[in-house]
Amino acid sequence: MLATVTSVALVGVDAVPITVEVDVSSGLPAFNIVGLPDQAVSEARERVRAAIRNSALPFPAARITVNLAPADLRKEGPLFDLPIALGVLAAQGLVPIQALEGHIIAGELALDGSLRPVPGAVNLALKADELDLDVIVPEASALEAALIEDVRVFGAPTLLEVVRHLIGELPLHRAAPPPPPPLDEDVLCLSDIKGQGGAKRALEIALAGGHNLLLIGSPGSGKTMLARRASSLLPLLTRSEALEVTRVHSAAGLLTSRSGMRLDPPYRAPHASVSSAGLIGGGSIPKPGEVSLAHRGVLFLDEFPEFDRDAIEALRQPLEDGTVTISRARVSVTYPARFQLIAAMNPCPCGHLGDPERSCTCTPSQRARYAARISGPLLDRVDLVVSVPRLTVDDLTRAPIGERSVVVRERVRHARARMTDRQGERNSLLAGAALREHTALDGGPETFARAAARSLALTGRGFDRVLRVARTIADLAGDDRLTEAHLAEAIAYRPRDLAQAL
Repeated sequence: MLATVTSVALVGVDAVPITVEVDVSSGLPAFNIVGLPDQAVSEARERVRAAIRNSALPFPAARITVNLAPADLRKEGPLFDLPIALGVLAAQGLVPIQALEGHIIAGELALDGSLRPVPGAVNLALKADELDLDVIVPEASALEAALIEDVRVFGAPTLLEVVRHLIGELPLHRAAPPPPPPLDEDVLCLSDIKGQGGAKRALEIALAGGHNLLLIGSPGSGKTMLARRASSLLPLLTRSEALEVTRVHSAAGLLTSRSGMRLDPPYRAPHASVSSAGLIGGGSIPKPGEVSLAHRGVLFLDEFPEFDRDAIEALRQPLEDGTVTISRARVSVTYPARFQLIAAMNPCPCGHLGDPERSCTCTPSQRARYAARISGPLLDRVDLVVSVPRLTVDDLTRAPIGERSVVVRERVRHARARMTDRQGERNSLLAGAALREHTALDGGPETFARAAARSLALTGRGFDRVLRVARTIADLAGDDRLTEAHLAEAIAYRPRDLAQAL
Protein backbone atom coordinates (compact mmCIF):
# COMPACT_ATOMS: atom_id res chain seq x y z
CA MET A 1 0.00 0.00 0.00
CA LEU A 2 1.24 3.51 -0.80
CA ALA A 3 0.98 6.57 1.46
CA THR A 4 2.21 10.11 0.87
CA VAL A 5 3.11 12.82 3.38
CA THR A 6 4.12 16.41 2.66
CA SER A 7 7.25 17.74 4.35
CA VAL A 8 9.88 20.35 3.48
CA ALA A 9 13.60 20.65 2.87
CA LEU A 10 15.48 23.80 3.79
CA VAL A 11 17.43 25.43 0.97
CA GLY A 12 18.99 28.50 2.53
CA VAL A 13 16.16 30.33 4.26
CA ASP A 14 13.53 28.90 1.91
CA ALA A 15 11.44 25.81 2.58
CA VAL A 16 10.95 23.58 -0.49
CA PRO A 17 7.99 21.15 -0.43
CA ILE A 18 9.02 17.48 -0.34
CA THR A 19 6.64 14.62 -1.01
CA VAL A 20 7.46 11.63 1.19
CA GLU A 21 6.17 8.52 -0.59
CA VAL A 22 6.09 5.34 1.51
CA ASP A 23 5.35 1.98 -0.08
CA VAL A 24 4.86 -1.13 2.08
CA SER A 25 4.72 -4.30 -0.03
CA SER A 26 5.21 -8.02 0.33
CA GLY A 27 8.68 -9.47 0.05
CA LEU A 28 11.77 -9.94 2.14
CA PRO A 29 11.91 -7.40 5.01
CA ALA A 30 13.86 -4.33 3.93
CA PHE A 31 13.82 -0.59 4.58
CA ASN A 32 15.22 1.60 1.80
CA ILE A 33 15.24 5.41 1.47
CA VAL A 34 15.88 6.93 -1.96
CA GLY A 35 15.80 10.46 -3.36
CA LEU A 36 19.29 11.81 -2.60
CA PRO A 37 19.21 11.42 1.21
CA ASP A 38 22.24 12.44 3.24
CA GLN A 39 23.62 10.30 6.07
CA ALA A 40 21.22 11.75 8.67
CA VAL A 41 18.20 10.98 6.46
CA SER A 42 19.44 7.47 5.69
CA GLU A 43 19.84 6.77 9.40
CA ALA A 44 16.14 7.60 9.87
CA ARG A 45 15.46 3.92 9.16
CA GLU A 46 16.75 2.89 12.57
CA ARG A 47 15.13 5.80 14.42
CA VAL A 48 11.75 5.22 12.75
CA ARG A 49 11.79 1.45 13.40
CA ALA A 50 12.66 1.85 17.09
CA ALA A 51 10.27 4.78 17.64
CA ILE A 52 7.29 2.93 16.17
CA ARG A 53 7.94 -0.22 18.19
CA ASN A 54 8.60 1.69 21.43
CA SER A 55 5.33 3.57 20.91
CA ALA A 56 3.49 0.22 21.07
CA LEU A 57 2.64 0.43 17.38
CA PRO A 58 3.24 -2.37 14.84
CA PHE A 59 6.18 -2.19 12.48
CA PRO A 60 5.63 -4.27 9.32
CA ALA A 61 7.83 -7.25 8.48
CA ALA A 62 7.71 -6.27 4.82
CA ARG A 63 9.57 -4.45 2.09
CA ILE A 64 9.46 -0.69 2.81
CA THR A 65 10.54 1.83 0.18
CA VAL A 66 10.62 5.54 0.94
CA ASN A 67 11.02 8.02 -1.90
CA LEU A 68 11.73 11.70 -1.19
CA ALA A 69 10.57 13.70 -4.20
CA PRO A 70 11.79 15.60 -6.11
CA ALA A 71 14.59 13.07 -6.43
CA ASP A 72 17.21 15.52 -7.75
CA LEU A 73 17.23 17.73 -4.62
CA ARG A 74 19.61 16.78 -1.83
CA LYS A 75 17.71 15.98 1.42
CA GLU A 76 19.47 16.79 4.68
CA GLY A 77 18.84 16.46 8.39
CA PRO A 78 16.52 14.43 10.63
CA LEU A 79 13.30 16.43 10.00
CA PHE A 80 11.97 13.64 7.73
CA ASP A 81 11.78 11.12 10.61
CA LEU A 82 8.20 11.99 11.58
CA PRO A 83 6.70 12.05 8.06
CA ILE A 84 8.42 8.74 7.22
CA ALA A 85 7.04 7.13 10.40
CA LEU A 86 3.51 8.39 9.68
CA GLY A 87 3.82 7.17 6.11
CA VAL A 88 4.75 3.68 7.33
CA LEU A 89 1.76 3.65 9.68
CA ALA A 90 -0.62 5.02 7.02
CA ALA A 91 0.56 2.39 4.51
CA GLN A 92 -0.52 -0.23 7.06
CA GLY A 93 -3.94 1.39 7.46
CA LEU A 94 -3.25 2.52 11.04
CA VAL A 95 -3.58 6.21 10.12
CA PRO A 96 -6.15 7.39 7.54
CA ILE A 97 -4.33 8.54 4.42
CA GLN A 98 -6.88 11.35 4.05
CA ALA A 99 -5.90 12.65 7.50
CA LEU A 100 -2.37 13.30 6.28
CA GLU A 101 -3.61 15.56 3.52
CA GLY A 102 -3.62 19.27 4.20
CA HIS A 103 -0.56 19.15 6.48
CA ILE A 104 3.14 19.88 6.33
CA ILE A 105 4.84 17.55 8.80
CA ALA A 106 8.41 17.58 10.10
CA GLY A 107 10.21 16.33 13.20
CA GLU A 108 13.09 14.28 14.54
CA LEU A 109 12.31 11.06 16.38
CA ALA A 110 14.04 9.74 19.45
CA LEU A 111 14.21 5.97 19.87
CA ASP A 112 11.46 6.06 22.53
CA GLY A 113 9.06 7.84 20.15
CA SER A 114 9.44 11.33 21.58
CA LEU A 115 9.92 14.24 19.20
CA ARG A 116 12.91 16.55 19.11
CA PRO A 117 12.94 20.07 17.63
CA VAL A 118 14.08 20.82 14.11
CA PRO A 119 15.60 24.00 12.67
CA GLY A 120 13.71 26.23 10.26
CA ALA A 121 10.24 26.00 11.81
CA VAL A 122 9.47 29.62 10.86
CA ASN A 123 10.45 28.97 7.24
CA LEU A 124 8.34 25.80 7.24
CA ALA A 125 5.33 27.76 8.51
CA LEU A 126 5.82 30.43 5.84
CA LYS A 127 5.64 27.74 3.15
CA ALA A 128 2.54 26.26 4.83
CA ASP A 129 0.94 29.71 4.76
CA GLU A 130 1.74 30.00 1.06
CA LEU A 131 0.22 26.58 0.33
CA ASP A 132 -2.69 27.01 2.79
CA LEU A 133 -1.72 23.93 4.83
CA ASP A 134 -1.65 23.14 8.54
CA VAL A 135 1.60 22.30 10.34
CA ILE A 136 2.50 19.40 12.64
CA VAL A 137 5.90 19.70 14.31
CA PRO A 138 7.53 18.70 17.62
CA GLU A 139 6.17 20.56 20.61
CA ALA A 140 9.53 22.31 21.10
CA SER A 141 9.30 23.79 17.59
CA ALA A 142 5.60 24.70 17.67
CA LEU A 143 5.96 28.12 19.28
CA GLU A 144 8.57 29.08 16.71
CA ALA A 145 6.33 28.00 13.82
CA ALA A 146 3.37 29.79 15.43
CA LEU A 147 5.11 33.12 14.87
CA ILE A 148 3.40 32.99 11.47
CA GLU A 149 -0.02 33.76 12.92
CA ASP A 150 -2.17 32.84 9.90
CA VAL A 151 -1.06 29.20 10.03
CA ARG A 152 -2.61 26.54 12.23
CA VAL A 153 0.32 24.92 14.04
CA PHE A 154 0.04 21.76 16.15
CA GLY A 155 2.89 20.67 18.38
CA ALA A 156 3.22 17.14 19.74
CA PRO A 157 5.64 15.69 22.29
CA THR A 158 5.54 12.12 20.90
CA LEU A 159 4.79 10.11 17.77
CA LEU A 160 1.87 8.41 19.54
CA GLU A 161 0.14 11.74 20.22
CA VAL A 162 0.47 12.70 16.54
CA VAL A 163 -1.20 9.40 15.61
CA ARG A 164 -4.04 9.99 18.11
CA HIS A 165 -4.53 13.47 16.68
CA LEU A 166 -4.74 12.21 13.09
CA ILE A 167 -7.22 9.43 13.89
CA GLY A 168 -9.36 11.87 15.88
CA GLU A 169 -8.89 10.13 19.23
CA LEU A 170 -7.14 12.99 21.08
CA PRO A 171 -6.78 16.22 19.04
CA LEU A 172 -3.74 18.36 19.65
CA HIS A 173 -4.15 21.95 20.78
CA ARG A 174 -3.27 24.69 18.33
CA ALA A 175 -0.06 26.46 19.33
CA ALA A 176 -0.32 30.17 20.09
CA PRO A 177 2.51 32.54 19.10
CA PRO A 178 4.76 33.48 22.00
CA PRO A 179 4.77 37.11 23.14
CA PRO A 180 7.63 39.29 21.95
CA PRO A 181 10.66 38.88 24.21
CA PRO A 182 11.05 41.68 26.75
CA LEU A 183 13.40 44.44 25.72
CA ASP A 184 16.67 44.54 27.61
CA GLU A 185 16.57 47.71 29.68
CA ASP A 186 20.10 47.11 31.00
CA VAL A 187 21.89 47.53 27.68
CA LEU A 188 25.19 49.35 27.69
CA CYS A 189 24.72 53.11 27.51
CA LEU A 190 26.72 55.58 25.45
CA SER A 191 27.06 57.83 28.49
CA ASP A 192 29.42 55.24 30.01
CA ILE A 193 32.12 56.48 27.62
CA LYS A 194 33.93 59.64 28.70
CA GLY A 195 35.03 62.06 26.00
CA GLN A 196 35.50 60.74 22.42
CA GLY A 197 32.97 63.22 21.04
CA GLY A 198 34.27 62.81 17.49
CA ALA A 199 34.01 59.02 17.55
CA LYS A 200 30.52 59.19 19.07
CA ARG A 201 29.44 61.56 16.34
CA ALA A 202 30.78 59.21 13.66
CA LEU A 203 29.01 56.26 15.28
CA GLU A 204 25.72 58.17 15.28
CA ILE A 205 26.09 59.06 11.60
CA ALA A 206 27.01 55.49 10.69
CA LEU A 207 24.04 53.97 12.51
CA ALA A 208 21.57 56.54 11.20
CA GLY A 209 22.41 55.93 7.56
CA GLY A 210 23.55 52.30 7.74
CA HIS A 211 27.13 53.21 6.78
CA ASN A 212 30.24 51.09 7.38
CA LEU A 213 32.63 52.40 10.05
CA LEU A 214 36.30 51.74 10.86
CA LEU A 215 37.64 52.83 14.27
CA ILE A 216 41.41 53.23 14.63
CA GLY A 217 43.02 53.78 18.01
CA SER A 218 45.47 52.56 20.65
CA PRO A 219 44.54 49.77 23.07
CA GLY A 220 42.28 51.17 25.77
CA SER A 221 41.06 54.11 23.72
CA GLY A 222 37.45 52.88 23.79
CA LYS A 223 36.96 51.40 20.31
CA THR A 224 35.31 48.21 21.55
CA MET A 225 33.21 50.09 24.11
CA LEU A 226 31.86 52.30 21.35
CA ALA A 227 31.05 49.37 19.07
CA ARG A 228 29.30 47.42 21.82
CA ARG A 229 26.97 50.35 22.44
CA ALA A 230 25.79 50.35 18.84
CA SER A 231 22.89 48.09 19.84
CA SER A 232 21.61 50.71 22.28
CA LEU A 233 21.47 53.32 19.51
CA LEU A 234 19.53 51.30 16.93
CA PRO A 235 15.73 51.59 16.62
CA LEU A 236 13.64 48.42 16.78
CA LEU A 237 13.09 46.45 13.58
CA THR A 238 9.91 46.79 11.60
CA ARG A 239 7.65 43.74 11.26
CA SER A 240 9.00 42.86 7.81
CA GLU A 241 12.62 43.33 8.93
CA ALA A 242 12.01 41.24 12.06
CA LEU A 243 10.62 38.43 9.91
CA GLU A 244 13.71 38.50 7.68
CA VAL A 245 16.00 38.25 10.71
CA THR A 246 13.92 35.54 12.36
CA ARG A 247 13.97 33.41 9.17
CA VAL A 248 17.77 33.45 9.06
CA HIS A 249 18.15 32.61 12.75
CA SER A 250 15.50 29.89 12.46
CA ALA A 251 17.32 28.28 9.53
CA ALA A 252 20.53 28.37 11.57
CA GLY A 253 18.76 26.70 14.52
CA LEU A 254 19.47 29.61 16.87
CA LEU A 255 15.91 30.29 18.04
CA THR A 256 14.91 28.83 21.39
CA SER A 257 11.56 27.15 21.99
CA ARG A 258 10.31 30.31 23.73
CA SER A 259 11.70 32.88 21.32
CA GLY A 260 9.31 35.46 19.97
CA MET A 261 9.70 37.48 16.80
CA ARG A 262 13.09 39.15 17.07
CA LEU A 263 12.53 42.92 17.23
CA ASP A 264 15.98 44.10 18.26
CA PRO A 265 18.61 44.38 15.50
CA PRO A 266 21.17 41.56 15.76
CA TYR A 267 24.69 42.31 16.93
CA ARG A 268 27.38 39.80 15.99
CA ALA A 269 31.02 39.98 17.06
CA PRO A 270 32.96 36.91 15.83
CA HIS A 271 36.52 36.30 17.01
CA ALA A 272 39.41 37.03 14.66
CA SER A 273 40.05 33.28 14.35
CA VAL A 274 36.74 32.74 12.50
CA SER A 275 37.12 30.91 9.20
CA SER A 276 35.92 32.22 5.87
CA ALA A 277 33.02 29.74 5.94
CA GLY A 278 32.14 30.84 9.47
CA LEU A 279 32.15 34.51 8.49
CA ILE A 280 30.57 34.37 5.04
CA GLY A 281 28.73 31.05 5.28
CA GLY A 282 29.39 27.72 3.65
CA GLY A 283 30.43 24.20 4.51
CA SER A 284 29.60 20.97 2.71
CA ILE A 285 26.02 21.68 3.76
CA PRO A 286 25.74 25.46 3.22
CA LYS A 287 24.89 27.25 6.45
CA PRO A 288 24.49 30.98 7.12
CA GLY A 289 27.63 32.75 8.29
CA GLU A 290 28.09 35.71 10.60
CA VAL A 291 27.30 38.20 7.82
CA SER A 292 23.84 36.64 7.42
CA LEU A 293 23.26 36.29 11.16
CA ALA A 294 23.97 40.04 11.35
CA HIS A 295 21.36 40.80 8.66
CA ARG A 296 19.55 44.07 9.46
CA GLY A 297 21.97 44.62 12.33
CA VAL A 298 25.64 45.17 13.13
CA LEU A 299 28.68 42.99 12.42
CA PHE A 300 31.56 44.05 14.66
CA LEU A 301 35.05 42.87 13.73
CA ASP A 302 37.54 43.73 16.46
CA GLU A 303 41.27 43.57 15.64
CA PHE A 304 40.30 43.85 11.98
CA PRO A 305 43.75 43.15 10.45
CA GLU A 306 44.06 39.93 12.48
CA PHE A 307 41.23 38.26 10.57
CA ASP A 308 42.12 35.84 7.81
CA ARG A 309 42.83 37.83 4.64
CA ASP A 310 40.62 35.62 2.47
CA ALA A 311 37.77 35.93 4.97
CA ILE A 312 37.70 39.73 5.14
CA GLU A 313 38.25 40.08 1.39
CA ALA A 314 35.15 37.94 0.93
CA LEU A 315 33.20 40.71 2.68
CA ARG A 316 33.43 42.86 -0.43
CA GLN A 317 30.55 41.25 -2.29
CA PRO A 318 27.99 41.18 0.57
CA LEU A 319 28.92 44.74 1.55
CA GLU A 320 28.00 45.80 -1.97
CA ASP A 321 25.06 43.51 -2.77
CA GLY A 322 23.51 42.70 0.62
CA THR A 323 23.39 38.97 -0.19
CA VAL A 324 25.71 35.96 -0.08
CA THR A 325 25.48 33.17 -2.66
CA ILE A 326 27.13 29.88 -1.75
CA SER A 327 27.49 27.46 -4.66
CA ARG A 328 28.12 23.75 -4.31
CA ALA A 329 28.06 20.89 -6.81
CA ARG A 330 24.37 20.13 -6.33
CA VAL A 331 22.94 23.32 -4.86
CA SER A 332 23.32 27.08 -4.87
CA VAL A 333 22.05 28.87 -1.77
CA THR A 334 21.51 32.61 -1.33
CA TYR A 335 21.33 34.15 2.15
CA PRO A 336 20.47 37.77 2.96
CA ALA A 337 23.41 39.79 4.32
CA ARG A 338 22.34 43.43 4.56
CA PHE A 339 24.48 44.15 7.61
CA GLN A 340 26.33 47.21 8.85
CA LEU A 341 30.05 46.72 9.35
CA ILE A 342 31.83 48.26 12.33
CA ALA A 343 35.50 47.34 12.51
CA ALA A 344 38.24 48.32 14.94
CA MET A 345 42.02 48.14 14.69
CA ASN A 346 45.21 49.42 16.31
CA PRO A 347 47.20 52.11 14.51
CA CYS A 348 50.26 49.85 14.27
CA PRO A 349 51.41 46.36 15.34
CA CYS A 350 52.48 47.50 18.81
CA GLY A 351 49.36 49.66 19.11
CA HIS A 352 51.01 52.82 20.47
CA LEU A 353 51.41 55.03 17.40
CA GLY A 354 50.11 58.44 18.43
CA ASP A 355 49.71 57.42 22.08
CA PRO A 356 50.33 60.43 24.37
CA GLU A 357 52.09 58.36 27.04
CA ARG A 358 53.81 55.46 25.26
CA SER A 359 56.14 55.52 22.27
CA CYS A 360 55.63 53.37 19.18
CA THR A 361 58.34 50.73 18.67
CA CYS A 362 57.35 49.75 15.12
CA THR A 363 59.47 50.46 12.08
CA PRO A 364 57.93 52.22 9.06
CA SER A 365 58.00 48.98 7.09
CA GLN A 366 56.14 47.14 9.88
CA ARG A 367 53.47 49.85 9.90
CA ALA A 368 53.16 49.68 6.13
CA ARG A 369 52.74 45.88 6.18
CA TYR A 370 50.17 46.18 8.96
CA ALA A 371 48.14 48.76 7.00
CA ALA A 372 48.41 46.63 3.86
CA ARG A 373 46.43 43.83 5.52
CA ILE A 374 43.32 45.86 4.69
CA SER A 375 43.18 46.08 0.91
CA GLY A 376 42.28 49.23 -0.98
CA PRO A 377 39.11 47.74 -2.55
CA LEU A 378 37.85 46.70 0.88
CA LEU A 379 38.70 50.06 2.45
CA ASP A 380 36.88 51.75 -0.45
CA ARG A 381 33.69 50.09 0.81
CA VAL A 382 34.08 51.68 4.27
CA ASP A 383 32.22 54.96 4.55
CA LEU A 384 33.77 56.43 7.69
CA VAL A 385 37.31 56.01 9.03
CA VAL A 386 37.71 57.58 12.48
CA SER A 387 40.66 58.02 14.83
CA VAL A 388 39.92 57.20 18.48
CA PRO A 389 42.73 58.70 20.61
CA ARG A 390 43.55 57.21 23.99
CA LEU A 391 42.68 59.71 26.72
CA THR A 392 44.86 60.32 29.75
CA VAL A 393 43.56 59.85 33.28
CA ASP A 394 43.28 63.63 33.63
CA ASP A 395 41.21 63.82 30.45
CA LEU A 396 38.89 61.10 31.69
CA THR A 397 38.33 62.66 35.10
CA ARG A 398 37.61 66.09 33.63
CA ALA A 399 35.34 64.88 30.84
CA PRO A 400 31.64 65.54 31.47
CA ILE A 401 29.06 62.77 31.26
CA GLY A 402 27.89 62.52 27.67
CA GLU A 403 24.48 61.98 26.16
CA ARG A 404 22.55 58.88 27.05
CA SER A 405 21.87 56.27 24.39
CA VAL A 406 18.12 56.94 24.50
CA VAL A 407 18.69 60.55 23.38
CA VAL A 408 20.97 59.59 20.50
CA ARG A 409 18.69 56.71 19.51
CA GLU A 410 15.81 59.15 19.12
CA ARG A 411 17.87 61.27 16.72
CA VAL A 412 18.82 58.15 14.78
CA ARG A 413 15.16 57.13 14.62
CA HIS A 414 14.04 60.54 13.34
CA ALA A 415 16.79 60.57 10.70
CA ARG A 416 15.80 57.09 9.51
CA ALA A 417 12.16 58.16 9.38
CA ARG A 418 13.13 61.05 7.09
CA MET A 419 14.99 58.63 4.83
CA THR A 420 12.07 56.20 4.70
CA ASP A 421 9.53 58.93 3.96
CA ARG A 422 11.72 60.37 1.21
CA GLN A 423 13.07 57.29 -0.57
CA GLY A 424 11.81 54.19 1.29
CA GLU A 425 15.25 53.00 2.40
CA ARG A 426 18.35 54.03 4.33
CA ASN A 427 20.86 56.33 2.71
CA SER A 428 23.51 53.60 2.48
CA LEU A 429 21.31 51.83 -0.10
CA LEU A 430 20.88 54.84 -2.39
CA ALA A 431 22.21 54.19 -5.88
CA GLY A 432 21.83 55.30 -9.46
CA ALA A 433 19.13 57.83 -10.25
CA ALA A 434 17.82 57.86 -6.67
CA LEU A 435 21.26 58.81 -5.36
CA ARG A 436 21.57 61.65 -7.88
CA GLU A 437 18.08 62.89 -7.09
CA HIS A 438 18.43 62.98 -3.31
CA THR A 439 22.02 64.27 -3.22
CA ALA A 440 21.69 66.86 -5.96
CA LEU A 441 24.38 69.56 -5.71
CA ASP A 442 24.45 73.05 -7.15
CA GLY A 443 26.62 76.12 -6.97
CA GLY A 444 29.15 76.16 -4.13
CA PRO A 445 28.53 72.62 -2.82
CA GLU A 446 29.07 71.11 -6.28
CA THR A 447 32.32 73.03 -6.83
CA PHE A 448 33.52 72.04 -3.36
CA ALA A 449 32.69 68.35 -3.90
CA ARG A 450 34.45 68.20 -7.25
CA ALA A 451 37.59 69.84 -5.84
CA ALA A 452 37.66 67.49 -2.86
CA ALA A 453 37.17 64.43 -5.08
CA ARG A 454 40.14 65.44 -7.26
CA SER A 455 42.32 66.23 -4.23
CA LEU A 456 41.63 62.89 -2.54
CA ALA A 457 41.63 60.93 -5.83
CA LEU A 458 38.29 59.40 -4.91
CA THR A 459 36.97 56.51 -6.96
CA GLY A 460 33.45 56.63 -8.31
CA ARG A 461 32.37 54.33 -5.49
CA GLY A 462 34.18 56.48 -2.94
CA PHE A 463 32.55 59.67 -4.19
CA ASP A 464 29.10 58.06 -4.05
CA ARG A 465 29.77 57.00 -0.48
CA VAL A 466 30.73 60.58 0.43
CA LEU A 467 27.40 61.77 -0.98
CA ARG A 468 25.48 59.14 1.00
CA VAL A 469 27.23 60.08 4.26
CA ALA A 470 26.62 63.78 3.58
CA ARG A 471 22.94 63.01 2.98
CA THR A 472 22.79 61.30 6.39
CA ILE A 473 24.51 64.24 8.09
CA ALA A 474 21.91 66.53 6.54
CA ASP A 475 19.08 64.25 7.70
CA LEU A 476 20.39 64.30 11.27
CA ALA A 477 20.36 68.08 11.07
CA GLY A 478 16.88 68.15 9.50
CA ASP A 479 18.13 69.79 6.30
CA ASP A 480 16.65 69.06 2.88
CA ARG A 481 19.60 70.27 0.78
CA LEU A 482 23.26 69.33 1.03
CA THR A 483 25.59 72.16 2.00
CA GLU A 484 29.35 72.54 1.99
CA ALA A 485 29.36 71.86 5.74
CA HIS A 486 27.66 68.50 5.25
CA LEU A 487 30.08 67.57 2.47
CA ALA A 488 33.14 68.72 4.42
CA GLU A 489 32.27 66.56 7.40
CA ALA A 490 31.60 63.54 5.17
CA ILE A 491 34.89 64.02 3.30
CA ALA A 492 36.79 64.31 6.59
CA TYR A 493 35.84 60.70 7.30
CA ARG A 494 37.50 59.44 4.06
CA PRO A 495 41.31 59.51 4.07
CA ARG A 496 43.05 58.76 0.79
CA ASP A 497 44.37 55.41 2.10
CA LEU A 498 44.78 53.56 5.35
CA ALA A 499 48.41 54.59 5.75
CA GLN A 500 47.23 58.20 5.79
CA ALA A 501 44.70 57.38 8.51
CA LEU A 502 47.45 55.86 10.61
